[in-house]
Amino acid sequence: MKNTLADFKIKDIVPCKHNIVVLFIFIFFMLPGARRWFFYHNLAWLYVLFFSFLVGYLFVPVVRRIASRLNIVDIPDKRKTHDGSTALLGGVAVYVAFASAIIYNNAYSVELKGIAVGATIVFIVGLIDDIVCLRARFKLLAQVVAVSIIIYSGVVADFLPNVWWGSILEIAITFIWMLGITNSLNFFDGMDGLAAGLTVICSLFLCILAIQSHQPYLIIPSIALAGSCLGFLPFNLRYRKPAVIFLGDAGSTFMGFMLAGMVIMGDWGSNDPIKAYAMPILIMGIFIFDMTYTTVSRIASKKVVNFSGWLEYVGKDHLHHRLTSLGLSAKQTVFFIYFLTASLGLSALVLRNGNLIDTLLLLIQAAFIYLIIVILMIRVKSSNRRKEDQVEEKKQM
Repeated sequence: MKNTLADFKIKDIVPCKHNIVVLFIFIFFMLPGARRWFFYHNLAWLYVLFFSFLVGYLFVPVVRRIASRLNIVDIPDKRKTHDGSTALLGGVAVYVAFASAIIYNNAYSVELKGIAVGATIVFIVGLIDDIVCLRARFKLLAQVVAVSIIIYSGVVADFLPNVWWGSILEIAITFIWMLGITNSLNFFDGMDGLAAGLTVICSLFLCILAIQSHQPYLIIPSIALAGSCLGFLPFNLRYRKPAVIFLGDAGSTFMGFMLAGMVIMGDWGSNDPIKAYAMPILIMGIFIFDMTYTTVSRIASKKVVNFSGWLEYVGKDHLHHRLTSLGLSAKQTVFFIYFLTASLGLSALVLRNGNLIDTLLLLIQAAFIYLIIVILMIRVKSSNRRKEDQVEEKKQM
C-alpha cells in the first residue's frame, strides 16, 4: 500500500489539460461567495448539481488508479459483456461526490440521516464484495440491517390506515421496496452507462417532483445523486470506446438504496394515495418491471425453487440482456432503456397535475409499454430455446 501511494503523481489526479480547467472551476465553486450567489438567487439545486458533478468527475481518475494498482478489477466471463479487465471502485467516486455535496451544503434532515447511514452500510459491504467477493446471503443480511435503520429513523411507506395491521404491512412493504429496488439497480449494472444513466434520469425526475411539491429536504439529495452519477458517466459511457471503470457493487447498490429511500422519504400526497404513489412508481417502473419479470420467469421455469436459490442465481435474463438478443447493440439497448425510463418519468410529471381519469390512463399506458416488452422478452426466450434444441439435435446426430 505504501509503495502504491508513493508512486502517485499529480497526473494521476489531473491526468489531462482539460481536467486542470475542471479543477479551477471546482475551486471557484468552493468559494463562499459563489455558493452564496447561487443560494441567494434560489439556485441551490443548480449549485449542488455542479458541485457533485465536479467532485465525481475529478475523483474518478483517482479511484481508477487505485483500483488498477491494487488489482481491484472486473474479470470478463461468459455472463458479462465486456472483453478486457476493467477497474472497479467507480462507486467510491459517486459516494464521495454525493457525501461531499450533502455535507458541504448542510442538507440534513432526520430522514436523510437514516437513509445516509443505511446507504453507507450497503456501500461498505458492496465495496468489500468488490474486493473479496461475499456470499449473497451476507449482502442481503447487511441490506436488511440498513433498511431496519431507516425504518427506525421514521422512513416508512405511509399510505395505509393508522392501525396495527396497517403499520405491519407498511413496514413489510418498505422492506420489499428497499431490497427490490436496491438489487434491481445492481442487476442493471451490466452494460456501460446503464445503471448510472438510469440513476441520473430517475433522480432528476424525483427532483422535479420535489420542486413542484415544495419538498426542499428531497431536492438536494436527489440532485446531488444525479450530479454524482453525471460526473462518473464520461468514464463509463464513452463514444465508440469501452468503459475505463465500472461502478462495482458498492456503487450500484448504494445508488439503488438511495433512490428507493428517497421515494419512501418523499411526501407524495396522502389525500389521493393512488395518484400520489403512482408518480414515483412510474419513475421507478423499469426497476419494478425487471425484478418482477425475472423472478416470475425463473420460478416458472424452475431455475429457482427456493429463496436461497433466488439469492444465488446469476443469469443473462434481464431486460438489457434480452434486448441485445433481439439484435440491438449494447449502446442501442442502453439508450432504448433510457428512453423508456424518461417516458415513464414524463408521465409522472403529467400525472401530478391530472385527475383520477388521467391517472388511470397513464397507468394503462405504462401497462401497455410493459406488455410489449414482455412479448418481446418471451419471443427472445422462445428463440433461444429453439436454438438450444437445434444444438441438442446436432449433438445427437
